[in-house]
Amino acid sequence: MEPQRGTFHKTTLESTTLQQKSFHTTTVAGHKRPHVDAGGSEQQPSAPKRFNEFQRASAIGKGLSALAASAITTVDPDDTPQISEYSQRRAILATPRATADRSLSLSFPRYGLPGPLISNLSSLGIKEIYPWQKQCLLGPGLLNGSKNLVYTAPTGGGKSLVADILMLKRVLEDSNAKALLVLPYVALVQEKVRWLRNVVQGIKRRAPDQDISEKKESSLWQKRFDEDTIRVIGFFGGGKVRATWSDFDIAANTLINTAIDDCTITHLRAVVLDELHMVDDDHRGYLMELIATKLLSLEHEVQIVGMSATLQNIELLSRWLDAHIYSTFYRPVPIEEYLVHESNIYPASSTSGLLKTASQLVLTNSNASQPQSQPVRVVQPSPHKEFNDPVLNAVIALATETARSGYDGCENDARLISRALHDTSHLDSTIIEKRLDLLADLRSLSTGLDPCLAETVASGVAFHHAGLTTEERDLIANAYDDGVLKILAATCSLAAGINLPARRVILHNARMGRDLVGPSMLRQMRGRAGRKGKDEIGETYLCCRKGDLQAVIELMHAELPQISSGLTTDRHRIQRALLEVIAIRLANSRDTVDDYIQKTLLNLSTAPDVIRTHVESGLQDLVDMGFIYFNEPDLYAITQLGKAVVASSLEPEDGAFLHREMQRALRAFVMDGEMHVLYMFTPVHDSSVIINWRVFRSEMEGFDDSGLRVMTFLGLKPTQVNKMAQGGNLKETTPEEKETARIYRRFYLALQLRDLCNETPIHLVSRKYDTPRGAVQTLAQTCQGFAAGMIKFCEQMSWGAMAAVLDHFSDRLNAGAKSDLLALSKVTFIKSRTARVFYENGFKTVAAIANVDPKELVPVLIQAQPSKVRLKSKDEEKYEEKLLAKAKVIADSANRLWQIEMQQQVYEE
Repeated sequence: MEPQRGTFHKTTLESTTLQQKSFHTTTVAGHKRPHVDAGGSEQQPSAPKRFNEFQRASAIGKGLSALAASAITTVDPDDTPQISEYSQRRAILATPRATADRSLSLSFPRYGLPGPLISNLSSLGIKEIYPWQKQCLLGPGLLNGSKNLVYTAPTGGGKSLVADILMLKRVLEDSNAKALLVLPYVALVQEKVRWLRNVVQGIKRRAPDQDISEKKESSLWQKRFDEDTIRVIGFFGGGKVRATWSDFDIAANTLINTAIDDCTITHLRAVVLDELHMVDDDHRGYLMELIATKLLSLEHEVQIVGMSATLQNIELLSRWLDAHIYSTFYRPVPIEEYLVHESNIYPASSTSGLLKTASQLVLTNSNASQPQSQPVRVVQPSPHKEFNDPVLNAVIALATETARSGYDGCENDARLISRALHDTSHLDSTIIEKRLDLLADLRSLSTGLDPCLAETVASGVAFHHAGLTTEERDLIANAYDDGVLKILAATCSLAAGINLPARRVILHNARMGRDLVGPSMLRQMRGRAGRKGKDEIGETYLCCRKGDLQAVIELMHAELPQISSGLTTDRHRIQRALLEVIAIRLANSRDTVDDYIQKTLLNLSTAPDVIRTHVESGLQDLVDMGFIYFNEPDLYAITQLGKAVVASSLEPEDGAFLHREMQRALRAFVMDGEMHVLYMFTPVHDSSVIINWRVFRSEMEGFDDSGLRVMTFLGLKPTQVNKMAQGGNLKETTPEEKETARIYRRFYLALQLRDLCNETPIHLVSRKYDTPRGAVQTLAQTCQGFAAGMIKFCEQMSWGAMAAVLDHFSDRLNAGAKSDLLALSKVTFIKSRTARVFYENGFKTVAAIANVDPKELVPVLIQAQPSKVRLKSKDEEKYEEKLLAKAKVIADSANRLWQIEMQQQVYEE
């Protein structure tokens, strides 16, 4: 991954998945933004009326008194803690440098890396590699691409660089070479795309058998500006254009079926599977297995590189991928671990020491005659009622201690920590200025400044979770990475995903919602401690509640889970594997299907009889659903419906549901309104949606005849909605009831899409539907990908008119605006309500914006802000500076679009 940078990171684990109710054993720290606070907020002063009532952060007023964090005292100052398993490197330079070992330099001839690539990596802070990276890269057949690789290294150990080097070597070998990088999270894709674009910037490549001058002379057309460069494109689950190899050189997380079907897969030279331990994830990890198995079934060689920090049975994966194995426990920054229990801090120099400490504590609690494990430090009790809970008190004390010593619950934790760090008089004026800049950046966003962030950022504290929009999360992460923010209260999604290492990681709890985190997640989060180049050591503090001590011990004793195939966890997984392999013509008979199955991870982790049963039932189900048929005796062929399901990347079960919905819609499509169209490209697979039935009823009561006809057509009953709004229960016992509930949830999401398409800003949709801003934004992004799949589905089914209608509304959803603003919304930052404000102020075309002084756009941007705030003169000046910078970006974007329009007109003439 990207070089580890940052100043400090702490995480809160009291959270659960988006749009799901949560249960807290102690505090609401880490609770998702939109839900009504289950406890704690009732005793706090009411918010000013100008704040959004939906946002829990606004439940706190501005006049709160400062808090003082509890002191942390040392029990025995002369007592030297147990030596860490890595601590010898603090006294002795045990890690060789390139001056002592030339092979640790990236310019070492055997690596064969071009000079520009070495220079780019050096400018990004990577001037040499670790010994383990050298040993791994020099493994048999890896540098020339003839051997696959599976390796494991601790979080923060530099494992991503090995995969990056191998992938880039394959891409640079041939001007047509492609590489595929598969990542589990959209946020990781965005981060990796930015990193790789910096790595390959300015690197040129040309065809090996054609001179550049000859190429220029033989070309009749102007050369594409990026023809000789390496293009890095991120794919996030859907796109309006059918993805082909001509679109990218290094891509993130795209499907590989198109390339096999087009017979252009021969350009693929490398595939990197990051977080390989997720291959048995029941949600989407099995897609890794499908991709790898298809590649293993091809006749030409593709180098497969799989990596993870938490791989238990790496030998099994090596047998599956026919790969070289490398495993290391090296960390550039060692970690010292501590267990915090009942305000006492116990040292644990290694995992075994931590387990031993926890075990002694259990014996102490159950048998007073047992010798007690002695703490090295104690968190003193707090006089503040807000810190009565010992776990929360320890979290606040440890976090503020780190920030004040110069080291550089989400919202509630962030707020309380900021109140304990209220005194900023000792800070450098540069840091204060940067924090004010951050507040100005957040305030200039279309969603406005979050009230809780307005309280905490000035103290160097912020929170990070999926309830924030992408723009808010990026600004916060960058500020933390640059040292502007010292403390970050986060959900485990950041701790286990985004690459922000910290001097000290404080785990507020070992639970995520009701359940304990798994061993892999715990290791990932603890591994975030320690910043290379900034810290001699990293520290991890696991704060354990008294009632959870035994469970924490069991968690820490637990081995990492064994990796196995995810194809048999649910029958439709094997169905999708069989449907895709028949659709792309890698198999067409029972014998070739069996050959394909033998190359899966399933073949190595499951008994043959079980596999045979699943394959037979899966094939029969595909026949029954009309996805495949027997072309000849014992030969399978794909139907038109089967092709549509594969082209749209749907699960077979979802594809069958969608086909039934589409067939019903084609018989009586409601075209005099928007609801039916919006319903059709609302995702079908989101079963975690929690419906606010009162909001549903309120929206239903405002429907015109068109909206009511759509409800009737879909089988939704107003009487049922009224019953649910009064506290009724939606039954989901029978298959028919489950399908009806699915339609209700899908329609509820369609209501949100309707508002977004009609220029309602995200933050207002968030308030209206009691949903986090980030969840609303994610819904819109997901629907754009799903709409692209729906368009492909309709095209495959020869439903051209339906595809055209969906395509139009997909554009509207992307713009967040009505049809008259679609052209204007192509300009950067001009979306939704902002586009309407520009239109009403006379900027009705791209040309109008392109030909105006950016300073004239600043008043329009101020008018487009979601809330009008009074700022002090200095703050107002910074605020306008940010808006002027945004106006310049808008003007530049409009100029580029206008030039393209002019060139197109000249070409047509």
